Amino acid sequence: MKFLKWLLSVLMITTVLLNSAEAQDSKDEIKPIAESEYKGFVVDKIIAKVDNYIVIRSELERAYQEYLTNGNSPSQQARCQYFAMLVRNKLMLAKAEIDSVVVLDAEVDLNTQNRMDMIMAQSGRTENELEALYGKTMEQIRLELRDQIREQMIVSKMEEEMTKDVTVTPSEVKKFFAKIPKDSLPFFSASVEVAQIVRIAKISAEQESKTKAELMDIRQQILSGANFGEMAKKYSDDPSVVSNSGDMGWSGRGRMVPEYEAMAFKLKPGEISMPFKSQFGIHVMQLIERRGNEYNSRHILMAPKPSDEDLKNATRYLDSVRTLIVNDSIKFQTTAKEVSDDVQTKGSGGFFSDRDGGTRLTVDELDPIVFFKLDSMKVGEVSKPITYRTDDGKDAVRILFYKSRIAPHQASLEEDWTKIYAATLNEKKDKILQKWFQKARKDVFINIDPAFNYCGLLDD
Repeated sequence: MKFLKWLLSVLMITTVLLNSAEAQDSKDEIKPIAESEYKGFVVDKIIAKVDNYIVIRSELERAYQEYLTNGNSPSQQARCQYFAMLVRNKLMLAKAEIDSVVVLDAEVDLNTQNRMDMIMAQSGRTENELEALYGKTMEQIRLELRDQIREQMIVSKMEEEMTKDVTVTPSEVKKFFAKIPKDSLPFFSASVEVAQIVRIAKISAEQESKTKAELMDIRQQILSGANFGEMAKKYSDDPSVVSNSGDMGWSGRGRMVPEYEAMAFKLKPGEISMPFKSQFGIHVMQLIERRGNEYNSRHILMAPKPSDEDLKNATRYLDSVRTLIVNDSIKFQTTAKEVSDDVQTKGSGGFFSDRDGGTRLTVDELDPIVFFKLDSMKVGEVSKPITYRTDDGKDAVRILFYKSRIAPHQASLEEDWTKIYAATLNEKKDKILQKWFQKARKDVFINIDPAFNYCGLLDD
């Protein structure tokens, strides 16, 4: 969750810098933590309730375990901070419900699938092995993860709205850094600056026509009696099809992408649409029922795949761009802003950035595939075109620019301004959110397990 990321970033850079004085003043009051409490999960129970939202013990323990795994010492103060973040997130959700803050189901599904793909890739396990590890089916894991991601997205939306105008001045950053005890300055590992120019393979009209023809055939089979859900499971590229067989349930206006919503209000109940296009691919939809501004629908989604020739065209294009860059006819950063298809990096001249907006990334922050490619490159070099698949599953080609490598060093304003700026900004935002919490908690019901009263979460 974003609150926890903020907390971790501050702890990583400053550990005692925000709380050193408080910790020193109150260290005698901090309760010792039994080893059994943090080395294993306890029996689950509800430890906080915010309206209809709950915080369970295992949520807190997972967050705290991660804190300990990162090499931090046991701290009841840290546990209370994590607990406060979890309760505040639930309050955000409760307030979002009151204020009618929503996120698109399609975006939730896409983020869920991306997270599942990441889990599979990082674990190195098969689906059967993951099911055995968690004691749940992949469908159950996806559904639980989807709920978590939806909550995270809503909380993020609320946070951004409340803190969008917050800024810090250079003098505030310097004051923040000056508060850090010299013997507590973190030591940063080696980092690199890498940029990319991406060319997503442009899908030819022929490939789109083939996909539409496939969907027309599927549509005809359904009209002839085939089961919509079974056809969706067999053919749909929508990641949620595993759990819902293409059934999107009831949705109100603004919940789906415009093309999907427009089609839902165009069809008659029971009618199946002709293939239509959205940012996610090509759909056929069946409207099940509509009442007022809400509709119940199901769909089959197919994303047209580029042909080998489409990929070759993208490769040839980037090869010509690379030649111009190597010959110093054009600049990498300017060209990335003008022609790169990667929205996340083109605005920064193609540079990968960390969550704080800095362009110096450590090994842990860099895409492993990119990192391993750097092993065969020299600083200042531009790679030849490399085929890869984007986070949202599109076939693409990219060239990489290995700008610099920074040796391991102790934190300093000169070398780490971006990180220290971000920590300063996060501290300021967190204070605003703390004030919001104190005010907003009066609008909802909050109950805290008496065992956590020592955290003083509801103290005025």
